[in-house]
Amino acid sequence: MIALVEQRDQVVPLVAACIALGVSRATLYRHRAAPQPATLPRERAPSHRRIPDQGRRRILDVLHSPEFADQPPSEVYATLLERGEYLCSIRTMYRLLAEVGEVRERRNLRSGQVHAVPTLTATAPNQVWTWDITKLATMRKGVFLQAYVIIDLFSRFVVAWLLATNESKHLAAQLFADAIALHGVEPGLKVHMDRGAAMKSDTLAQLLAELGASRSFSRPRVSDDNPFSEAQFKTMKYQPDYPGKFAGKEHARGWLQEFFGWHNDEHHHAGLALFTPADVFYGRVEQVAATRQAALDAAYAAHPERFPNGRPRVQRPPTKVEINPVTVEAETGALDEERTAALADCVGSAAAPEAISRSSTRGTGPHGPDAVQVTTTQLRADMTQATAAPAVSS
Repeated sequence: MIALVEQRDQVVPLVAACIALGVSRATLYRHRAAPQPATLPRERAPSHRRIPDQGRRRILDVLHSPEFADQPPSEVYATLLERGEYLCSIRTMYRLLAEVGEVRERRNLRSGQVHAVPTLTATAPNQVWTWDITKLATMRKGVFLQAYVIIDLFSRFVVAWLLATNESKHLAAQLFADAIALHGVEPGLKVHMDRGAAMKSDTLAQLLAELGASRSFSRPRVSDDNPFSEAQFKTMKYQPDYPGKFAGKEHARGWLQEFFGWHNDEHHHAGLALFTPADVFYGRVEQVAATRQAALDAAYAAHPERFPNGRPRVQRPPTKVEINPVTVEAETGALDEERTAALADCVGSAAAPEAISRSSTRGTGPHGPDAVQVTTTQLRADMTQATAAPAVSS
């Protein structure tokens, strides 16, 4: 880029050339400046606080002694102080041990694990299911019931649920087998869950693999990696008629049956544009939307002055539901990298302005990428004309 700026005809202003080619003027001026002679780094003088070599050897001898060989520096430091002796600070002990390669983890611990962020996308029902188990308190202190709940990510429809007295991998596997058979789910289903014992069990893993479903797990100690199941539990436990504590299993089963029926068929979900989960799950959105639109059209015809923004339109549920979606910043960064690579490939070719224009699809206006494209095209045309003019005149 700098070479193109330097090769321009003097008719083209330097500022315009730098802007068109995306070169900073400061970079250009720094490139023009004569290089400064390299300076050799000076040897750093030893600190006056440094412990002499003899003292360092004595400290290591104490740390290597049979009394302290298996003790951390903090224990050595405290023990010596209680004897009225000070060798050095705890940090200095660690530093001296590190210099001889004796600082490492000696306990039998698993190294830190790196878990990928689960990213799931559903564009139709029965593509992604999420499930979890929540505790339901009873009248007896310390006794809880376990509610297993599976929901469809796209529609929030509760596809299956189960009430039990304990968490069981066998009950979880049976629940999924029944749910997949009931809804006729084809292979390719993704099931998102946390890392509980029932979720991580081999029994459930084997069943899902046999049915052509894959598993996705939340990251450890990340509370919002399974947000849709957690939100559904909050909706359940914040109901006005939620008992708080159940008298027994039959009481809990009766209440849950009524709640899940209401949730699927009557609950106008805010995340679904106030459609019910059953409307979205069974594909009744357009039918219900037509009824709503007719009511809005009648209201608009009767009192158009009440709608300052024009004829109202029925909102539709989102066409894509995601867990941990890719951020806009990441997508923008990827586009910037692609555009930069395309620009680099195009420089120096005869069709560079056209290729640059095709490679950019973002931003318009006097200060957007299009403005730079026009300036680049004009600059190259001016450079071509200025270079060809003397040849023609001669």
